[in-house]
Order: sequence, then structure tokens, then C-alpha cells
Amino acid sequence: MKIGELAARAGLNASAIRYYEKMGLLDPPHRTGGQRRYPSDALDRVLLIRFASEMGFTLGEIKLFLHGLRDNSPVGPRWKKLAHRKIGEINDTIQRSLRLKFLLQHLLQCRCASLQICVQRLSLSPNLRQIARRPK
Repeated sequence: MKIGELAARAGLNASAIRYYEKMGLLDPPHRTGGQRRYPSDALDRVLLIRFASEMGFTLGEIKLFLHGLRDNSPVGPRWKKLAHRKIGEINDTIQRSLRLKFLLQHLLQCRCASLQICVQRLSLSPNLRQIARRPK
């Protein structure tokens, strides 16, 4: 199929398909008369790339997942490995978001007379507390 058809069926622009090729996520298609011609299974691969991207996976992670993957390869073990790593990242993001939410809620209540007082009252992260205690 031509690049325009692949892009339309995947709900993308043709430029995204070319970018996926450039990044090594899609194998370069053969060309007929200078036009890219993709095999029918390219749609499955593009849809998987799109799905994973929408779920927050980086193109680098997707490339790693797809590297050497063939149609008859089991994907379960690869998904599990990638999922475990991503769950750890998400847990870290949740913790940072909760700390940020707490900070913002505190700032909404802030009645400090100066920046110095405000900084002293904040529940600073351990790293910032350690920096603040260092002698100058």
C-alpha cells in the first residue's frame, strides 16, 4: 500500500510514517516508480507504535520493544519487561505529582510576609533541606 493509504488507515499524517522510518521503527519499504510501497503488516506495526506512544512510551522504548520482532514472535515477554520498567517510572511520576500537589495546596494558603519565611515553612525535599543547611 502507498504511504498515503497507510497513513490514512492508521489515522496519521504521511510525515509521521516517514518519521517512523527515519527513527528505525518501520523497515524501509520497497519502492515502485519512486513511491513507497508498504506490506499489509506495516499497518499493524504502525498501529502498535501509535498505541504505545499514546500510552506514554517514548519512541526509543518502542524501538527497543520492536527491535528484531517478527510477526510470529511472542510479544508477551517483551511487554512484561517493558511494563515493569514503565510501572516504576509511573510510580515515580505519581510521587512527584503528589508532592507538587501538596506544595501547590500549601502555596494557595500562603500568607507569608516574605520569601525567606515562606521557604522556611515549606516542606522541602530532603535534597533541598540538605543544601539549605550547608554552611556558606
